[in-house]
Amino acid sequence: MRLLHTADWHFGRTLEGRSRFEEHAAFVEELVRVADEACVDAVLIAGDVYDSVNPPADAETLFYEALTMLSKGGARPVIAIAGNHDHPDRLSASGPLARRHGITLAGSPTVKTVEFGVERTGERAVVYALPYPSEARLREVLSVQANEEALQRAYSERIAELVKEATAERFAPDTVNVVMSHLYALGGYESDSERPIQVGGAYTVHPSAFGTAAHYVALGHLHRAQMVGVREEGAPIVRYSGSPIAFSFSERGQAKSVTIVEVSPGNRSSVVLEDVPLSSGRPLVRWEAKEGLAQVRAWLDEGKDARAWIDLELHLTEALSMEDIQGLRRAHEGLVLIRPVYAMNKEEIALRSEAGLPIDELFRRFYSRQTGGAEAGDELVSLFLDLVREDGEAEPA
Repeated sequence: MRLLHTADWHFGRTLEGRSRFEEHAAFVEELVRVADEACVDAVLIAGDVYDSVNPPADAETLFYEALTMLSKGGARPVIAIAGNHDHPDRLSASGPLARRHGITLAGSPTVKTVEFGVERTGERAVVYALPYPSEARLREVLSVQANEEALQRAYSERIAELVKEATAERFAPDTVNVVMSHLYALGGYESDSERPIQVGGAYTVHPSAFGTAAHYVALGHLHRAQMVGVREEGAPIVRYSGSPIAFSFSERGQAKSVTIVEVSPGNRSSVVLEDVPLSSGRPLVRWEAKEGLAQVRAWLDEGKDARAWIDLELHLTEALSMEDIQGLRRAHEGLVLIRPVYAMNKEEIALRSEAGLPIDELFRRFYSRQTGGAEAGDELVSLFLDLVREDGEAEPA
C-alpha cells in the first residue's frame, strides 16, 4: 500500500504580518493532486495543522476542505493528530462527523489505534496515532526530579510504554504497522521557525522508544524533511516529512516536500520512500545590497525574485527616508524586512580605533587632525598633561 506522510501545515500563520493563506490554499490543491496521481491509499497528517490554538475561521475552513478532498468521500482514510500548536479538543471536536467520511481526528494522547483495509491491495494497516504527548496533555508528572537528564529519561521511557501498550497486541506480521506522533526525536535538526517543545533537552525522545514492530514512524514538528539517526537492523524508519512551505528566513533554500511510503506487511526492509517536491510556497530569500539603493532598484527593474518574500539588508551612508521605504515596498510587495546598515565614515573609524589609548597619544592625534597634520612637540604635550592634572585636582565651587 501507499501512504502519504505530511505535517506542520500551520494554517493561519503569517510572515511579519503578511498572510500565507494563498500559499496554503495552493498547497492543498497540490497535495490533493499528488495523492491522486500517486494513487495513495491513506493520508497521515502528523500534527500542527494550525499555527495557534485559536486559528482564524478561514484556516479552519481550509483544513476541512482539505480533509474532504483527501478522503474522497470516505474512499481514502485520513488520520490527523494534534501538534503542540493545536488545541487538542478543538481539533477533535468534529471527530464524530469526520469518522463518517473515513477521517480520524485525534486530539489527546491515548493508546487507541486506527485500523483500515486497502481494497486496491487487499492489505490491512494498523496506525498508532499519538498526538503531542506533553506532560500536561498526558495528565501526569513524569519525574519528581528537577534535573534535565532525569526528566528526559523519564519522558522517553513513558513514550516507549505508550507505544508498547498500544501496539503489543495490535501490530501483527500480516499488517502494515505505523507509529505517528508529534514530538522531538533525538538527532533531528531544528529550524528557527519551530516553537520549542522540549525544555532544554527534557522533552526529547530516543528513537528506540518507538520499538521494533513498526514498519515506519511518521513524525511531525521539525520543518526540515529528514530521517532521524541511522537506521539499525530490525528498527523502523523514523522520519519527519517537514513543513509544506517555508515559515521563516532560516528555512530559505530548504526543499519542501511530502513523503510517500510504499510498504507491505512482513519484511520491514522492503519499505520504499519517495520525496515529492512541492512548489506552492513562495521562496524566502535574502538580499544583501552592498551598493545601496541603486543596486536594489536595479534588481527590482530586472524582476529579480519576483515571487519571493525578501529580507533586505541595505548598506547605506545616509539615512533611509520614509519615502524611500514606501517606494521599495510599492515596487515589490514581497519585501518583508528592510534592514539598513550604515557604514562608518573615516573619522568615526579613527575615533573607535583610538578607544583605550593613553591620554597623551590621544592629544597628539587630536592636535594633528586640528592643525592639518602638524605634530605636537613634547613640551606642548607636557603642558597639556599639566593642565589636565590641575583640572582634575581642582575643588568644585
